[in-house]
Amino acid sequence: MKKKKKKINILSSISIPKKIKISPVEFLSDTKKKIDNFYIDLKKTQAREKIKLEKKRKLDKIKEQRDEERRIKKEKLDKIKAEKRQIQNQKKMLIDNEKQIRKNEEKRKKIEARQIKIEQQKIKDEEAKRIREEARKLKEEELRIKMLERQRVREEKIRIKEEKIKEKEIAAQKIREEKEKERQERNRIKDIEKQKRLDEEQKIREAARKLKYEEERLRETENRLRNMEIERQQEIERQLLKEQAEQRAKEEELRIKEEKIKAAEAERLRNEKEEYFYSNVIR
Repeated sequence: MKKKKKKINILSSISIPKKIKISPVEFLSDTKKKIDNFYIDLKKTQAREKIKLEKKRKLDKIKEQRDEERRIKKEKLDKIKAEKRQIQNQKKMLIDNEKQIRKNEEKRKKIEARQIKIEQQKIKDEEAKRIREEARKLKEEELRIKMLERQRVREEKIRIKEEKIKEKEIAAQKIREEKEKERQERNRIKDIEKQKRLDEEQKIREAARKLKYEEERLRETENRLRNMEIERQQEIERQLLKEQAEQRAKEEELRIKEEKIKAAEAERLRNEKEEYFYSNVIR
């Protein structure tokens, strides 16, 4: 905006003393000189002001150019820093992926070694089971032979006794009846004991069934909590790369496989316990 020029009253700025005897010509001549000097000084002042304004505009323009250059330079530096950070993040992600791959590979090797160990243990268990079965059969055969031998001895004794004491037929009949009563009593006691064993076995089966149900409930709760934790982690890590999501899927598959192996091992141990229990009951 252009500055408004102030109106200057020249006559008001010149004080004329009273009662001074001065020639009008001289007075006008001096006044004209003063006015000319005033205009000259005013033009000089305006010229200086104009030079100052021009210098100031130039300085402001130079300052704006410098500010613009600094801003452009700062934007370039920020862009370079952002690219460096992006490169560093990519390198870090690659390193993390390689570490995760090595970790999964080690875990897979451990699981394979465990599977081999379980297979070897199954073979050993089958061999032990076969040996126990053979021993049981041998024991049953020995018991059968002993029973036959005792039966033969009893029959021989009875035959000799019948030959020697035919005259004591009535007494022998009475003795046989008493033995029959004793045998029936023994059978009755055996039946009672057998019924008690069956009742106890039923109670044990009921307790085992309850324990198994509780175990399944706990396993379901554990799986549900584990699934909730997995879902939470998946919600947090959903923005990661596709490779990390696939890696998590592989880990989940390995974990499920390991749980199946654990379940199979637990089932095998439970079957072995039941077989051992039944074998003890039979004995």
